[in-house]
Amino acid sequence: MPRTTARLLDIRRDPHFGELLARGGDAEAHSILQRAGFVAVVRLHESYHRAPAGLTEDEESRLAIDAVGRLRAVGYNVGCDERFDTEARPAAYPTLGASVSHLAERLREATDTAMAADVLTELTAPPDGILAGFEETLGALAEFFDGLGDASDPYTAGRLRYLADAYVRVIRSDLAHTRGRLADRHAPHPGRRACTEQVPDHEPERSAVCACPPSPRAMPAPAPPPLGAVRLRR
Repeated sequence: MPRTTARLLDIRRDPHFGELLARGGDAEAHSILQRAGFVAVVRLHESYHRAPAGLTEDEESRLAIDAVGRLRAVGYNVGCDERFDTEARPAAYPTLGASVSHLAERLREATDTAMAADVLTELTAPPDGILAGFEETLGALAEFFDGLGDASDPYTAGRLRYLADAYVRVIRSDLAHTRGRLADRHAPHPGRRACTEQVPDHEPERSAVCACPPSPRAMPAPAPPPLGAVRLRR
């Protein structure tokens, strides 16, 4: 099976400036690089990852070796300097973000308002819902910056508290209201229904695996008028 360019990466030192850089890959690879310790750099015409500032050369090498092993463990084709090559293949585990993203799949499969309300409960539950935990995390990060020591740190702490109060709390309140409306509704989704995988006796296609109707076909959009066409008035 040919590899796409999204599955290709290079982790090397820049030959002119000696900087440790990682280039290429898709969003999953970028997540792995950042979890290994790299810092994302997003510019107008390019994106790549670099080692954090202030590391020794040996520390950068350990960072690169770890990233190469993690990426190859999940199937990426990684080119690297000889010093960074490794046979290690660390185990990969589901991330917390992936667990939260599973809620989106549950919503896509929801066939009634009760199922959708159950998903929103995970987001909005007051003491231990996802958004409550996110708000608490922002508060803890603000406390961390309060005592960090640089002149700009109190501003960063205030900004984090503002985000928690002005955005996260508002989103949580709005979604909690939406969840309540769904819980009161007790209605099936008109465009979805659970598949029973039962084929009735009168089904003409004996190879069918369910009796669900075929998916509706979207009508093609009309072609745009010819360029410069003008409707004449009479």
